[in-house]
Amino acid sequence: MASDENIHVVLLPWLAFGHIMPSFQLSIALARAGVHASLVSTTKNIQRLPKLPPDLEGSIDLVGLPLPAIDRNLLPEGAEATIDIPFHKIQYLKIAYDLLKNPFKQFIADQAKSPDWIVADLLTHWAGEVGQQLNIPIICFYPFSAATAVFFGPPEYLAGEGQKRVRSTPESLMRKPEWVDFPSTVAYRKREAIGVHAGFYHENASGIATGQRIAKVIQACKAVAIRSCPEFERDYFYLQEKITGKPAIPLGFLPPETSNNLRDESWNNIFQWLDEQKPIKSVVFVGFGSECKLRKDQIHEIAYGLEVSGLPFIWVLQKPSWGDSDNEDDILPLGFGSRVRGKGITQIGWAPQREILAHPAVGGCLFHAGWGSVTETLQYGHSLVVLPFIVDQGLNSRYLVEKGLAIEVERSEDGSFCKDDIAQSLRRAMVPNVEDEGEALRLLRARAAEAAALFGDRELNGCYIERFVEYLKTET
Repeated sequence: MASDENIHVVLLPWLAFGHIMPSFQLSIALARAGVHASLVSTTKNIQRLPKLPPDLEGSIDLVGLPLPAIDRNLLPEGAEATIDIPFHKIQYLKIAYDLLKNPFKQFIADQAKSPDWIVADLLTHWAGEVGQQLNIPIICFYPFSAATAVFFGPPEYLAGEGQKRVRSTPESLMRKPEWVDFPSTVAYRKREAIGVHAGFYHENASGIATGQRIAKVIQACKAVAIRSCPEFERDYFYLQEKITGKPAIPLGFLPPETSNNLRDESWNNIFQWLDEQKPIKSVVFVGFGSECKLRKDQIHEIAYGLEVSGLPFIWVLQKPSWGDSDNEDDILPLGFGSRVRGKGITQIGWAPQREILAHPAVGGCLFHAGWGSVTETLQYGHSLVVLPFIVDQGLNSRYLVEKGLAIEVERSEDGSFCKDDIAQSLRRAMVPNVEDEGEALRLLRARAAEAAALFGDRELNGCYIERFVEYLKTET
């Protein structure tokens, strides 16, 4: 058993901010609970993190390791996270990431006292070997839902060990897995399954498939820590333990700490506009983050859909790689800004998303259903409209719809959607239906309010961190 003052945890996320930020938030939560945390990533990624709370600067080490260089024709200089590169180059980022094994091992070996635990990302397949060589136990950190973890199954299915255990076709991802012994709609659509199957089970330039990476981490770890809790997905937590034979430890939702600077001066006009919107919960927040690299036709259909819906909106849009400048006219449909002036606001680049979501005028959210965004958005009790694109987003979308918390945008077989699909989904989520006298919307918002009470419960989230810390202390 490690003593309170000695326990030290090293966290090692994959090079995507959907993995790095949850590890950053977990580091803060652990430090608040009296654990010394070291978060290790590349130099550039560490520099891109938010500032640590001043009172925790002595309890958290942010460790930047130089990313080993590979052929610049494969991975451009300065590309240290998935947001820096197109999707097809992620396999080359994995090559560079795997070369971090020895620098990471050296960092651990250089510590005056060996860390008590390594909390390894589910894609860090070599962490188990490092832990074994240095006699440090591993915990696999799963920054996604327990439903997603269960869907991909036990290690033998992830690694494709044995002919009967290989999910050999995309169609195998389009139905409830055989080990899920309760009703569930969590599965991929055909358009999603094709890409996910290739990404998970086909070998890439790094020489090891994504499923094999996850399998190796699960096999090497003592437990799997999941960014969720049984109050939201109890059956999946139980089943995750059953199919892996490892404890499934809930971490809660790792809500970010409340900001003390809610309104930057440059955003005064935005919040003034929000203050003027009536009634409350009438505005739609639209945001697809930086990992979803939307095509021009997709951005234009979303824009037209917002316009056709007639709803007031705030759209925070990351500058796409095909955009010539930060000018809205180069990215959005011709004349869009003038047509929606006064009704909607579009911001290219960063915005204070949490503060916008917390504003009483905001009542709905159109987003991709990535798990980080789900855990953030559900804190505010909004009606959700989901339009998934990559990785776990399709699974999350099905799960949210199953729970009555979201409406998914209808799409064609090829995954395309049009302005009417967007507008119709938004109006279902925001405007009472005359035929049922608004009962469907009231039910949606009632469920959203229940979810907000759970996702925003800082005492509950804090209890899960305390239990996790107790596990760390007693199992070393």
